[in-house]
Amino acid sequence: MAKKGLKKGFTTGAAASAAVKAALTRLLTGTAPKEVEIAFLGGGFKTVPVHQVRCLTENCCEALIVKDAGDDPDITHKARIGARVTLAPLDPEDVRQVVITGGPGVGRVTKPGLELAVGEPAINPGPRQMILEAVQAIYDSVAPDRQQRVAVMVFVPQGEALARKTLNARLGILGGISILGTTGVVTPMSHDAYIATIRAGIGVASARQMDTLVFTTGRRSERHAMTLFPGFHEEAFIQTGDFFKAAITEALVHRSISRIIYTVFFGKAVKMALGYEHTHAARSGMALHTLANWAQKLTGSGTLAGRIAVANTARHAFSFIHPDYPDLIRHVGEKIRENAGAFAEKKIEIRVIILDFDGRAIFDSGDR
Repeated sequence: MAKKGLKKGFTTGAAASAAVKAALTRLLTGTAPKEVEIAFLGGGFKTVPVHQVRCLTENCCEALIVKDAGDDPDITHKARIGARVTLAPLDPEDVRQVVITGGPGVGRVTKPGLELAVGEPAINPGPRQMILEAVQAIYDSVAPDRQQRVAVMVFVPQGEALARKTLNARLGILGGISILGTTGVVTPMSHDAYIATIRAGIGVASARQMDTLVFTTGRRSERHAMTLFPGFHEEAFIQTGDFFKAAITEALVHRSISRIIYTVFFGKAVKMALGYEHTHAARSGMALHTLANWAQKLTGSGTLAGRIAVANTARHAFSFIHPDYPDLIRHVGEKIRENAGAFAEKKIEIRVIILDFDGRAIFDSGDR
């Protein structure tokens, strides 16, 4: 959910549909609009400025829209999203046909397991539907009786550079970004985009018939996990962020997935041990309080428990725990395995590896 007061934005898919609308309006009316209205798939409308419209021939125009992600920390915020629209005649018996392709800066799918077939441009179903509805709306408004073939090529001028900041290459989306969006609206700080990336990664791994996935919480833990499992294909490694339960739930969809190896640093490990479905940093205080109680029960050391209770962070607390209290670390690891197993409904085997902050494994449930 968006935090109160945060500005919503629109997706790359919505921007592409707006660019189509601007270019098609110029072709059918002779006038380049300064703004166009986006119709969101979930209902509602938004008027957005048109950055540029230019015509290449009498029957071909292209337009650019500057994507506005609102207050969401999105790498495509302020990116230019373009569409080139070309009109051609149809046979009298045909109805209007819209063909959507991807141009420069739009990735192409090279691996199975995604919403789109291999070889297709990475323009997801939601944006495709928005483009089709945008074309229909313009014809209904200004040229209801005209029957034409409408060829739409979506392009992103800086798409290839932007794609290097994403996981697209691992997912098999090469050459640019994905044109995304379920409804067209970007909700700031929402979980939807991250979970969609997790879902896509698991889908690609499953399509390759992988039965074991290595979950990590980010790039750094993933880098160490890849060192621990050098024989695994990169598609087996899934960055789950804070989404402890949601990532496991996505894996349950695929019957081929029989084992998950969760490789985490100690800070996240403590919150996972408490069974938090989402391990946001805001819960650190409660996590340290519980960790202090565990320390008292397992070690009998009031001094250790007191130090943990007043620690600034889990990393700070870890400096009091490792290497002198391995039983406490083992307890944290076993609690993670127990909670993950419950989220997995006992249908997926769970192995847990806890790393110290230099990336060394200090607990591995597989060693039991």
